[in-house]
Amino acid sequence: MNILKLADLEVEEIEKILENAAAFKSGQKKINYNGDKIIANLFFEPSTRTHYSFETAELRLGCKTIDFEAETSSMKKGETLYDTIKTFESFGVDALVIRHKEDEYYKQLENIKIPILNGGDGTKDHPSQSLLDLFTIKEEFGHFKGLKVLIVGDIKHSRVAHSNIKVMERLGMEVYTSGPQEFKDDNLKFVDFNEYLPKVDVVMLLRIQLERHEEQMSIDKEEYNKKYGLNNENVCKMKDNAIIMHPAPFNRNVEISDDVVECSKSRIFKQIENGVFVRMAMIEMVLGTPSKNI
Repeated sequence: MNILKLADLEVEEIEKILENAAAFKSGQKKINYNGDKIIANLFFEPSTRTHYSFETAELRLGCKTIDFEAETSSMKKGETLYDTIKTFESFGVDALVIRHKEDEYYKQLENIKIPILNGGDGTKDHPSQSLLDLFTIKEEFGHFKGLKVLIVGDIKHSRVAHSNIKVMERLGMEVYTSGPQEFKDDNLKFVDFNEYLPKVDVVMLLRIQLERHEEQMSIDKEEYNKKYGLNNENVCKMKDNAIIMHPAPFNRNVEISDDVVECSKSRIFKQIENGVFVRMAMIEMVLGTPSKNI
């Protein structure tokens, strides 16, 4: 099976991934493929957390890994995405983790017979990020139904936002978006940041893609931090048990102030930690449980 977008998974399958991730994290579940499985990581966009979290998960499971470098590959000679992926299938690898800048790149790969784990596509989906976010929320609150989530920032261009909103609403959460008007997605519930900040259980910040949008922003970085960022003043407006999340990397002192990154409400580095266990559970789902566990 593939994991391309969470919309393809039943709620029971999502819950099973989260259950297995918790078991991996607690040490109750241990499996080892003993080098019998090879996973190729093909990242056509820069990535630290997703790329190396997947690789850490693969190594923890006893898989062998291959890291693909687009800049030194035959794609520089004009090779297509399909032919590159078909080549890795022909090598005999057992699964692929792929991130690509094109929306739904995987539609080109329907003839590929080995499992594909989507590491993020364009502005559409980021299933492993959504799952680790869900895991972090479940760990914090013990449930999903009725929780209120405010996602703030560059909503229009964010695969994290689009992927999260769909699955969170399926699980019974209320999701709102906010930020500067130029980042608004007209298809989503867009609210006033200051009005909703004290009402929600989770504030999820998104990175402002300064390399793409700084010149287009109607406000500068300092004003953004004051109006839509989490600084000490805004954190004080949050509910006592509310938490702060961010998929990272983050722009310090833009969407989040230096002294808030690791404050008592922040779960940012907990998300990164949880990502390894969630990705272990995803890999197990597509490869199956090895016949001999450790």
